[in-house]
This record gives sequence, structure tokens and C-alpha cells, in this order.
Amino acid sequence: LAGPVVAAPPAAEVQPEHVILFVLEGFGQDSLKTGAMPVLSKLVKNGSVAWSAAAVSPPLRLPTMASIFTGLPVEKHGMDWDTFDFARGYPRPPLMFDYLDLSGGKDTAVFFMEESLYQLARPSSYVDYQICGRLRPECRAATVVTYVQEYFKKGARGGYNHYVYGLPHLLIVHLPDAGRAGQEHGWTSKAYREALKEVDDAMSAILDLYKQYKLFDHTMIIVTALNGIGEQKQNGSLPHVPWIASGANIKSGHTIAAPISIMDTGATLMRAFGLETHTEWQSRAIEEIFRAPRAIVHNEPALNLYGQ
Repeated sequence: LAGPVVAAPPAAEVQPEHVILFVLEGFGQDSLKTGAMPVLSKLVKNGSVAWSAAAVSPPLRLPTMASIFTGLPVEKHGMDWDTFDFARGYPRPPLMFDYLDLSGGKDTAVFFMEESLYQLARPSSYVDYQICGRLRPECRAATVVTYVQEYFKKGARGGYNHYVYGLPHLLIVHLPDAGRAGQEHGWTSKAYREALKEVDDAMSAILDLYKQYKLFDHTMIIVTALNGIGEQKQNGSLPHVPWIASGANIKSGHTIAAPISIMDTGATLMRAFGLETHTEWQSRAIEEIFRAPRAIVHNEPALNLYGQ
């Protein structure tokens, strides 16, 4: 006689082995209404989103990026200025890259488009920084895409200079073009809409790169912004910015219910990798965005170039 029919166990959720963090400027929910950002609109539709994540004060480029990297408010990491100052040195608190390496042996590549952010480029063996800033007029979103493509080409061959020896587990790409265009030409200008399209095209090209190397299905994407549309109002309350997650193990069509902060980015991507920080961070993982839990692991190898 045939035995009882046993239902097959549900398939496990694909866990991310790579994370892309896109950090925009001059971007908010209304930016999508222009129709200039179909790729980002799809990430929103297929992901989890909060349109009013708390930013930091002062709402400036360098302090905000420092809060993302350190998981700390400005008063704790101490970077409250917005220009590169060699005499002030690099951040003193540990950065999320330090914990990614210490807890999981994971490498990071960072592409900045503003010279002031060089203040965050503390040398280490597990982070590669590249900067193509405003002092070079040719440095636009498309230029950064070329840099990333070249980086991947060399990384796929087994190494890129003396820092990262393969493709990065975490890729951070700074795309400030829309914010610059909005400030210079107005937030309803043609130049602003064109800059939004350039940013969207750049994101699309980088996502295509992950598809080319068969990494996309195991990649989580986070999109946030250092500032929103228009001038931030200094009324005593923290400014708000969008925060979007999409891709591997992320809920689709989900609106994040809990109050979150841009500082939660670091702990959330650590959680995506199954890593803990054991620190005094004020960064907290945004648990509600994940489809399935992930066990805490140490030194788990990433997928190879062919997704195996």
C-alpha cells in the first residue's frame, strides 16, 4: 500500500550574500512622480519602504554619511563639519566595515562622488575607497558606473590593487547628482528630472552588472538619501529621508511600520549577512523587512562568481 502523502517542506528563502547600498541626494517620494526613475520605482514596488526615516542633525553630507558608517548620531561620532579637513583625521569610532570584516571576513568597496567624504576613507585591508568628486567636472553618475564596472572586471580576475582580492560583499555607491541639480537649477527644473534619470540609469547599470556575474538573485539592495527634496528646515526636529530595501529575503510591497533611522542601515545589513556587532551602536536592525530569519554565522563564505 502506498504510504501517506507527505507535503514537501517549504523552500527556504534565498539569503543575501551580497549587499548594494545606494546613497542618493535630493531624493524623496515625489521624485518618483516625475517618471524619471523606473528602476527605483520597481525596487520600491518589490521591496520594503519607509519614506520618513529619521536623518541626523546637522543634515549635512559628511555628518550624515558618518552616521550611516558608524551607526552613531553626530554628537557621538563627532563629525559635525562638511568639508575635508586633513588635520581632523579619520573617524575614531569603528565603522560597519570593521565589523563586517571582524565578524564575517567580508570585504567592502566604496565609491564616493564628493571630496569631503574622503574624511571617512580610513585605510584598511578590507575596504577599497574610490573618489571621483566635484572638482572633476567629468565625474557624474555614468562615470561612477564605469569605475564600478572596471572594479568588477579586475575583481573577477582575482583581485584589485592591494586591498580587495575579489568581488566585494558590500558595495556602496554615492550618487549626489539629483541633489546638485535641484540646488543649482530648482527642484521642478528639467535639469533635476534629467539628473534623476541619470541616477536611475546608473543604478540600473550596476544591477545589470550583478546579473552579469550571476549574483543578483543573492543580493539585497538598500537605497537611502543624505537629504530630501528642497532645503531642509531647521525647526528643531530631525529631517526625514527615504529608506528602501529590496532583493534577496526582503518582503515585497511592504510599508515599514516601525519608526526607523538612517543610522539603522549598518545594523540592518549586518543582520542581512547573519552577523552581530556587539557594540554600543544606536543602529538597530529593521527586522520587519525580512521574509525569513537568518542564523548568526561567522566567516561564512560568499557565493562565487557563478552563484554557487
